[in-house]
Amino acid sequence: MKHYSCTDLAGVPDFRAAEYSDKSADYCLLIPVINEGARILTELGRARKAGIDRLCDIVVCDGGSTDGSMSNDILPSYGVNTLLVKTGPGKQGAQLRMGLYFALQRGYKGVLTIDGNNKDSIEDVPEFIEKLQQGYDLVQGSRFIKGGHAVNTPPVRYAAVRLIHAPLVSLGAQQWFTDTTNAYRAYSREYLTHPEVRPLRDVFMGYELLAYLSIRCTQLGMKACEVPVTRAYPATGKTPTKISGFKGNSDLMQVLLKALAGKYNP
Repeated sequence: MKHYSCTDLAGVPDFRAAEYSDKSADYCLLIPVINEGARILTELGRARKAGIDRLCDIVVCDGGSTDGSMSNDILPSYGVNTLLVKTGPGKQGAQLRMGLYFALQRGYKGVLTIDGNNKDSIEDVPEFIEKLQQGYDLVQGSRFIKGGHAVNTPPVRYAAVRLIHAPLVSLGAQQWFTDTTNAYRAYSREYLTHPEVRPLRDVFMGYELLAYLSIRCTQLGMKACEVPVTRAYPATGKTPTKISGFKGNSDLMQVLLKALAGKYNP
């Protein structure tokens, strides 16, 4: 593995990179994971079957998994281009910053992101790439627009997104969005490198970066749109999510209010 020591590079956590292949596409798909086990391997298998690894470079952004799913012996066979392993501090936001830094250094024209818990329709990646090619800077996946599907969405989550989170983000962005907590999205290189965006900052440790990037794009006069996706929760058993309980939802709301107030603007 190649070690990236980013001590002198503010906003990027230290990480290791196992590059199984060279850059082979104009776009890359970042998949942040931590101990997703069989879920991430199933998702990667679906991507391979759909030919996603031939449309974009798949880069897995590991937060420090200990379940054996992030094996250098296994991932290349699933079409993974690169495995990044975060060794510095931070949670989801730090994993994404690690991935964004790597993607920008490699020179991709755009970056897609998707959760690694096998809830999202990874087969819809071509729709995101098409919108980037059409000149959009933020492409938000939505299960709530025509053509999208919300499967077994927990009622509390459904209400929170539809009645609180999405309307508030839409207010800040001055453009209507319907599925604003969904991490299945895409960003243009122009958006990520805009001097008034600067996503590579240590303030983005958890969910701050997703909320901020949802709002900032159209504030700067850049183009944003939604594309239909499917987001399916399991019918039974524990819901695979990193946001749960009163504290998790309360923290998410505090992050959103700070983003609306411009607290994360550079």
